[in-house]
Amino acid sequence: MRILVTGAAGFLGSHLSRYLLGKGHSVVGLDNFITGNVDNIQDLFKDGKFEFVKYDVTNYLHVPGKLDAVLHFASPASPIDYLKYPIPTLKVGALGTHKALGLAKAKNAIFMIASTSEVYGDPLINPQHESYWGNVNPIGPRGVYDEAKRFAEAMTMAYHRYHGMQVRILRIFNTYGPNMRLEDGRAVPNFMVQALKNKPITVYGDGLQTRSLCYVSDLIDGIYRLLNSGINEPVNIGNPRELTLLELAQMVKTAAGSKSKIIFQPLPEDDPKVRKPDITRAKKDLKWQPKVSLEEGLRKTVAYFKSRV
Repeated sequence: MRILVTGAAGFLGSHLSRYLLGKGHSVVGLDNFITGNVDNIQDLFKDGKFEFVKYDVTNYLHVPGKLDAVLHFASPASPIDYLKYPIPTLKVGALGTHKALGLAKAKNAIFMIASTSEVYGDPLINPQHESYWGNVNPIGPRGVYDEAKRFAEAMTMAYHRYHGMQVRILRIFNTYGPNMRLEDGRAVPNFMVQALKNKPITVYGDGLQTRSLCYVSDLIDGIYRLLNSGINEPVNIGNPRELTLLELAQMVKTAAGSKSKIIFQPLPEDDPKVRKPDITRAKKDLKWQPKVSLEEGLRKTVAYFKSRV
């Protein structure tokens, strides 16, 4: 297949592009480098099946030649990014999705939107099943990301229903691994950089809020299975092993062999109290479940961050 990946130089986009090339597909990568990094894809330029264009997907989108799939992964994805770039975040979720859908329609290609567990907001049920509508504050500081993704899902389903397009809606839960930026702002990079520098590890609130962390290789496997499925409805892809952020901080400290102390700071506004995917649909329909343990994934990620810190 010839596949377009928007956000190809980002954390997930770079892993996805590399994986697709490894499967023998051709990849056209787009990125405007707001949060992506060319270092993440430097090795891919040697591959004759990889093309790259620096481009903002919120503008008119045209790619010459056939495309079999359009995978829309472009977006700031960490709180530090979408609080810094609130309007570009809204635009890439709304205008960018519209442009990418239009291209997929013109090429008669499968369209995939990289959505997020953030569509569930600060959930009132745990774990979160795809049928849950969520509890989102549309005017809160995180609303620019949450609502952009909810709108993107709505538009994707509208194209599916009205135009009969094949679509894939991927709800990504917390993911970690190599190619995350040191200044990413999410829990794993924050904890790792602080631990490796033997600086205080910052935990927000009382640290009892939960997250479920999926190693990036497991996520990419799930993405590929979803792409090749016939499922047009949303599918959660994530690791259902739930732990508190305080437990995660302690695990990172141990994995990094750090002497850091753990300190506490006030909880940011609208920070979700729980996050755990119900992966029943992925298990049943994709025959997918995560394989990499948190301990193993953290060891691999520490090795990457050590090389960067």
